[in-house]
Amino acid sequence: MTSIGFIGGGRMAEAIIQGLLSSNLVSGSEIFVYDIKANLREYLSKKYFISVEAENQKVASLSEVLILAVKPQNVSEAIKGLEIPKEKLLISIAAGIRLGYLEKAFPSVPIVRVMPNNPALVGAGITAMTLGKSAKEPHRHLAEKIFKSVGEVIMIEEKNMDAVTGLSGSGPAFVYLAIEAMTDAGKKLGLDQKAAQKLALETVLGAARTMKETGKSAKELREMVTSPGGTTIEGLKVLEKRKFAAALREAVIAAARKSKTLSRNLSRS
Repeated sequence: MTSIGFIGGGRMAEAIIQGLLSSNLVSGSEIFVYDIKANLREYLSKKYFISVEAENQKVASLSEVLILAVKPQNVSEAIKGLEIPKEKLLISIAAGIRLGYLEKAFPSVPIVRVMPNNPALVGAGITAMTLGKSAKEPHRHLAEKIFKSVGEVIMIEEKNMDAVTGLSGSGPAFVYLAIEAMTDAGKKLGLDQKAAQKLALETVLGAARTMKETGKSAKELREMVTSPGGTTIEGLKVLEKRKFAAALREAVIAAARKSKTLSRNLSRS
């Protein structure tokens, strides 16, 4: 494939490294990581047999593709003084950092902005991707190849990135909360922790898989398991009374709204 460098070696960077290696897209000798934390560099080097560097410019010089994988508030410091030749590709996974901000810092460099999510840790993520003004079809293809190693990829317009952050970026936390609540309910009904959690987890996994593989809508499948006068409809009545669907919609919108605010503030700084 090509050599890939990471500016930042946190959890998402590690998830991508795992995906790249398990998919055999690159070898360990073709991955380079810079992180400010020496203990993290040592950990990544020993676990994945990759090259780690104490200088961001060294990684940028060694890599054909550079992935910016630091927290949004650390971006300005991470790219300070960094020089990236225009023949290289810069991919940013820094939430809230707009393409315009990076294109101002690196004129003429092809840039792709992506938003992966937490399930990328196990290769089951969904990554939204948008191209900068200098990024062309080969750059899109290369970025897609990288992120398909940790799940699915969808192309969007940058104006929709805040919506993506609220839906798929924050969404896993909402699902984890639902699993936690279902598990607690199972325990209150007499199940032990292990059994309750397994039942809740497999129920969510099975429901998602059923929807994906049958192609049926969530509404169709919900109606399929809801018999008049049955147990499911009793539970749904409670959810409706407690405004579960409305609360979930509002949670996604609130997360997206926060993303937009952070994006605006970070781009101005």
